[in-house]
Amino acid sequence: MPASGDTRTEVPPTPSAQVDGSAPQDAFGKVETRGIDHVPEDERHGRPFELFPVWLSSNVGYLYILLGGSLSVLGLSVAQAFAVLFLGSLFWGLVGFLAVSGPASGAPSQVVTRAVFGIRGNRIFGAALQWLVAVTYEGINLALGALASFSLLDSVGLHPAVWIKVALTVMIGVAAFALSLYGHATIVRFSVLFCVLLGACGLLLGGFVTQHASLHPAHFTALHGHDLFAAALIGFALIASAPLSWSNGADYARYLPRDVSKWKVALSTAAGGFLPSVVMGGIGILAGTAVDMSDPQNAMRAIVPGWFYAIFLAVIVVSSVANNVMTTYSSGLSLQAIGVRMSRSRSVLIDAVLGGALCAYALLSPSFLTSLNNILALTVTFLGPLLAIYATDIVLRRNRYDGLALHQEQPGAPFWYRRGYRPAGIIALVTGTVVALLFVDTTLFVGPGTSALGGLDLSALLGPLTAAAVYRLLGKNRETARP
Repeated sequence: MPASGDTRTEVPPTPSAQVDGSAPQDAFGKVETRGIDHVPEDERHGRPFELFPVWLSSNVGYLYILLGGSLSVLGLSVAQAFAVLFLGSLFWGLVGFLAVSGPASGAPSQVVTRAVFGIRGNRIFGAALQWLVAVTYEGINLALGALASFSLLDSVGLHPAVWIKVALTVMIGVAAFALSLYGHATIVRFSVLFCVLLGACGLLLGGFVTQHASLHPAHFTALHGHDLFAAALIGFALIASAPLSWSNGADYARYLPRDVSKWKVALSTAAGGFLPSVVMGGIGILAGTAVDMSDPQNAMRAIVPGWFYAIFLAVIVVSSVANNVMTTYSSGLSLQAIGVRMSRSRSVLIDAVLGGALCAYALLSPSFLTSLNNILALTVTFLGPLLAIYATDIVLRRNRYDGLALHQEQPGAPFWYRRGYRPAGIIALVTGTVVALLFVDTTLFVGPGTSALGGLDLSALLGPLTAAAVYRLLGKNRETARP
């Protein structure tokens, strides 16, 4: 029974990704032909540490400077902001933990969650949600890169016309799309280059910002009591939203040998996200003591040398590409897991177009930063519970997944459960999301629980805890888990 352990079967997996009949390959400089289908043992390769630069390169980005700056805008002191940044970034440990299911199953996260929601249920509550978030972040990252490219031209005296701005946006999107198209092995190789380039520039930026930062800025007015607690919780939810958006840790670990060290996989993944989150977020916090971080891209110009400002903007562009490489890759896998019958490369193309459309919407938004914070806060309400349920399932099964059985999509298969749905996972996700919505605080929607508590946003805490508890209760019920 799949709910209590590992189920072995010799039935071949459904050819979910190899619809074009090409032989599977995963090599640098060649288009990866394998999609969501199971990776057999004889095709496994690599070491856990290669995950570190993959995750680091995609997270040395401008988004974390924005989030760190948001903590200053909320009115937190430097010490308080760093405490919130550290605690919110601890969710990267959860992302690392989810990654261990990749080598165990030889499948991406979008397939592993079939064990949680059932074959049909996963298309809606697992893969579809992961796809929606991935495409949304594609649009956000592309918009950040596009805005930086416009400012870069302005900084050197050029004032691009609308058609030039459109062309720049398309070029940035195509760069990320091309690397995503080539797939896993190429992404792993290029991540080392991105890691060195972006890491060096990030540290240099930190040095310049530190010269102007103050631990006790003159304009700071301390918050106390309830106001301080409310601001800290809102900031915590914003910081947590970044790691909670990565429910796809297994996507990049599934090519590793099955017997690889789980601790090394988890640590390499978690550290690759946690380190840039704290460093880049810290830069945003320190910058907030010297300039107004409600418009950080332009404000940074006042605290970095003139020659470096252009480099800073170029780094934003490159980091948006690096982040979108991973995001677009995983969104293509999610689209396949929903049931779209096409190769991974073609699914990536569809997601790139949709991400571009969302980018256009973001660029036309009258208040980009406010819209961004609302999106991040609302995604926490369902991503937090989703990741918590996923992690709980790994614990309940002791990370024993049958990768072949996960691809059997016919009635009576081990993960078919009840007509293709697993009530335990669905009920837990819905319950956790509802609880999170009751305690969320955004400019679009304030939950009744938050209003009753005077503005305390507990969504990032209560949603995941509730979902994990409900799934733990129902997931051990043999009647609920029975196929």
